[in-house]
Amino acid sequence: MPDTIMSKEPSSNLENAMQMLIKTFHKYSGKEGDKYTLSRGELRELLTEELGSYLGNARDGEGVEKVMNDLDANSDGEVDFTEFIILMGALTVACNDFFMEYKPEKLVHTPFKKESTIEEIKE
Repeated sequence: MPDTIMSKEPSSNLENAMQMLIKTFHKYSGKEGDKYTLSRGELRELLTEELGSYLGNARDGEGVEKVMNDLDANSDGEVDFTEFIILMGALTVACNDFFMEYKPEKLVHTPFKKESTIEEIKE
């Protein structure tokens, strides 16, 4: 992706979400080895720091190992960006399913606001 696209301010929530996924992946990738993949340690750090409130105890070695094995489609011991996006898609679907169980007047956590109703999320 050209730098000019990434340097522009996102004009929509989806553009912002895409930029944040890319930036977050690259914030953690490359600290150990290949700069375009996440090692087990990098994945553990990303899950703990960025998804801790959604995933609970991401420091659990067995849990991270299972996620790593499930994601590592090519069995190279690392998670590339495509494999990372598969994880994020699966987590997003799971969160959507969870949120849909609540009535719209109940409050839910979203990344856009501290608290929003389902109706606000749909806007």
